[in-house]
Amino acid sequence: MASATLTPYLRDERHDNGGEDANGIRPSALTTTVPREYVHRTAVSEVFLTQWRQGDADSWVVSAQWPRAHAFYGPVHGLHDPLLLIESMRQAGILLSHVAHGVPLDHPIIWQRVRYDLLPEALRTTDRPAEVELHITDHDMVHRGKRLASARQEFRIVRDGAELATAALDYSCHSPAVYRRLRGEYCDLDLANSRKLPVPEAVPPQLVARDHDRDVALSPTDRPDRWQLRVDTSHPVLFDHPVDHTPGMLMIEAARQAAQASAPGFTLPVSMECSFARYAELDAPSWVQARTTDRSDDGTRQLTVTVEQHDKPVVSAQITSVPMS
Repeated sequence: MASATLTPYLRDERHDNGGEDANGIRPSALTTTVPREYVHRTAVSEVFLTQWRQGDADSWVVSAQWPRAHAFYGPVHGLHDPLLLIESMRQAGILLSHVAHGVPLDHPIIWQRVRYDLLPEALRTTDRPAEVELHITDHDMVHRGKRLASARQEFRIVRDGAELATAALDYSCHSPAVYRRLRGEYCDLDLANSRKLPVPEAVPPQLVARDHDRDVALSPTDRPDRWQLRVDTSHPVLFDHPVDHTPGMLMIEAARQAAQASAPGFTLPVSMECSFARYAELDAPSWVQARTTDRSDDGTRQLTVTVEQHDKPVVSAQITSVPMS
């Protein structure tokens, strides 16, 4: 499918006046979100994409709208949450796998790597929602038979006509049968969730630029640079629907919070690259550790944040954070 008009104009038959509304104006199109199934979301309120169209060969333009307020990805210090960028990329990658590349809706999409580099000024909030365009080019497409098996997507992201970020996403697609073989007994959703650990206490929300315990992804340990990952499966955004493992967006949030906890004031992650090595299960603790690898006179920090489980790497994140006054 090369393009889509998701919601055609529908006349209200109760006030049918030949296609015009009550003021005599006939809209050329209406805006809505893409079907939630296309981005693997249950709550319509968590769908940020609005439409897509094909650009040049092997390229796409996906539109998104970021709200002025959000229960989890809300603005801080007058800036949109940069993780809205990653969530929009996640949704766009899944959307195009289905509508452009024919991946069935029940095939899991698994990340290998995600990165972005952004311009902070383009995150400034205004008195309107942010209109975002993701210009996406497909690379390294691998097929098994007629089915897409893996891909790399390069992004140029524009917000209200201004350059916002460049980014990339590497992912693979698996049939339900292959996923069951990969996951073994952990693919049993009910069994995996029956084994989940109790949610540990949260670090003070202010330490990680959050307002509420429920949005904190880190639990304290006896070391200031190491935390237990808080996996709260009741969280309505990070666990929009039941899953059999710790979601990637939770681990990215934990990496962002670890970088924030390592700084004396509010910082913005202007660059992030996360590599995913394996699944993190719900029945064992995961551990988050942050290490500052470089620091500039202007307060810019380079950090490496890792997530481990059973002493094995799960996620490795390279983050560049800048102080924001």
